[in-house]
Amino acid sequence: MVQDVAGRAMQWAVGLLQAQRSERLRADLFAALSRLATVVGASAFDSHHHQYATRTFEFAADCAEEAGDWHLRAKAYSFLARQAVWLGRPDDGLTYAETGLVRSDRLTATERAMLHTARARAFGTMCNVRDCMAAVGEADEAFSRARPSEDPPWMAYYDEAQHNGDTAHALFDLVILAGHDPGRTACRFDTAVQGHTAAYHRSRAISRTKLATLIMAKGDPRQAAEIGQHALDEVGRLTSRRATDNLRELGTFASRHPAVSEAVTLRGRITAAVSSRH
Repeated sequence: MVQDVAGRAMQWAVGLLQAQRSERLRADLFAALSRLATVVGASAFDSHHHQYATRTFEFAADCAEEAGDWHLRAKAYSFLARQAVWLGRPDDGLTYAETGLVRSDRLTATERAMLHTARARAFGTMCNVRDCMAAVGEADEAFSRARPSEDPPWMAYYDEAQHNGDTAHALFDLVILAGHDPGRTACRFDTAVQGHTAAYHRSRAISRTKLATLIMAKGDPRQAAEIGQHALDEVGRLTSRRATDNLRELGTFASRHPAVSEAVTLRGRITAAVSSRH
């Protein structure tokens, strides 16, 4: 629904570029288009309309450039980076993230943390332990300097819970693909789960699902199943396809424990939940 309504609004707004306007309004118009395109692209990304999402994020970045708005530009490139990593193109994701960091002196500390986290997620998917850990360190260092009062309104979501969840996603791949110690990753996911408020229940549900998957893969499957049941309760109220994909991943790891009744029960419930969405 968001994509449909906002998409029509964006088509109308793009038409304004052809209208007569004063030069004074030019930057404001391009900035407004960039912000709207970011919202539309995020909705398309979440619903797996990936080609449309990429084009829309690129349009958002171009509009931000025209507006001279470095903050909107950073957000557009952050989305491009995260989508590329999600689609299995970490090299492209790294390029987008580092493009977003151009003239990082013009960005807030929170924005720098966001983009370094995107770099970390790309390196994690590449199984590049050294560079992933370095990027997480840079993200942590930037976030330690964050001043919310300096951030643009759309960065309000990037608080301690979000930062821990995002960096944990980067470290998750090192645990699963490169045998990295899961303790630090689990701690960050737990901090995210505990810190997300009701306003960010989608982010909380995704972090809880990933925590359950991590423990199912590397820890106690009974504990993982208990966490997974809570995650499934939350995800069941969402329409996010990305959240559903994370449930599938949890179900795959649960299937590796056929002798653990709790894991078997969780897998059955996940299968039913995923099937009901098609």
